[in-house]
Amino acid sequence: MKLQTKKRVWSAVLVAALAVANFQAVDASTMSKAKDAKKQAEQELNEANRQIEEIEQQKSQLQGEIDEKDAELVNLLVNIGILEDELKDKNVQLEQVKEDLAAAEQTEEKQYASMKKRIQFMYERGDTAMVEALLGSADMSDFLNRVEYVSEVYEYDRNLLTQYQTTVQQVADLKISVETEKSELEAMQEEYALQQDSLEHVLADKRAKMGDYDNQMVTAQAAAEEFRQTIIAQNQIIQEEERRIREEEERRLREAAEAEARARAAQNNAGGNTGGGSGGDNASGNGAGGTSTGTGGAADGGGANPGYSTGVSGGAVVSYACQFVGNPYVWGGTSLTNGADCSGFVMSVFAHFGISLPHSSAAMQGYANAQPGDLICYSGHVAIYMGGGQIVHAQSTAVGITTSSATYRTIVAVRRVL
Repeated sequence: MKLQTKKRVWSAVLVAALAVANFQAVDASTMSKAKDAKKQAEQELNEANRQIEEIEQQKSQLQGEIDEKDAELVNLLVNIGILEDELKDKNVQLEQVKEDLAAAEQTEEKQYASMKKRIQFMYERGDTAMVEALLGSADMSDFLNRVEYVSEVYEYDRNLLTQYQTTVQQVADLKISVETEKSELEAMQEEYALQQDSLEHVLADKRAKMGDYDNQMVTAQAAAEEFRQTIIAQNQIIQEEERRIREEEERRLREAAEAEARARAAQNNAGGNTGGGSGGDNASGNGAGGTSTGTGGAADGGGANPGYSTGVSGGAVVSYACQFVGNPYVWGGTSLTNGADCSGFVMSVFAHFGISLPHSSAAMQGYANAQPGDLICYSGHVAIYMGGGQIVHAQSTAVGITTSSATYRTIVAVRRVL
């Protein structure tokens, strides 16, 4: 009868364990897909951010080139403005020179005509003029004066004509110089116009390229935002799956514990009935023995503490466990550095001290007074007691391995394994 009851106990436990395993396998698939999608989105986001950074660098470089060409164009437009003013001045100067040349040529012509008339008059009168000069003079001195005067008139006319001719030549040379300078300014104006046209084309091309970069930036930023939203969505899926896994695991564990409790109750009832048939004398004749049997039954039912000492200090366990605070929580994981879940964390910490524990929070449950190094068991969760009401545990994917108050959730059991 006891053997059949024990079989029923283990069958109930096995069924519950298989149900939990199947549920975890299904949820693990959903979780894996979500993590894969998140990882892919993170990689794509990194690539999009790299493209954004590259585009920003290209835009910055291009903006520098545009600023440089803008400065060249501004300088060129200033020079064109100066050149236009110089051309206006040259046109005014050229008009004045033309007027001066015309006046000088006219004066030269008049002087030349007057001189020709005087020479013609003198030559037409021949030597008579000289004779009249001699006869009309009062004395020799007067005569010489008159001859000198005639010579001075000739010399004056000649010098004056030479002066006018020189003036005309100078004005003509100035006219040629001004016209040459004007031609040079006009040639420079054409060159400036070509440079302006070239700079404006270059700037138009660069601004069009900047527009392309702006469009690329908008596209890359939109893609990055889409990847960020994907990561957020996958994180929500992962968190929801973790919550559902935790809640379902707790529910399954409760059902398994209840089934086990019912089976053990049935076993105890069956044992009590058997004992009642033949143990009445034992109860009246040996009450202490009955007490001993009851204590033994508690031990057979999974006593909380071992009947031996490992020699390992609870403080040493806590100190070692706290080294990994801040590392990630990974469901089903057992790595203290790369990630572990609650039972995997506890199992790996105690394995460091040569103590073997099962990778199951339900299998670690029991009852005792908590001391540093003891296991604090919750529904579907297990932690290491640090003392002072604090625990160290792999709490969740959100916070990873951390420390917190032992009463942050309802304590189911405390188990000593040292």
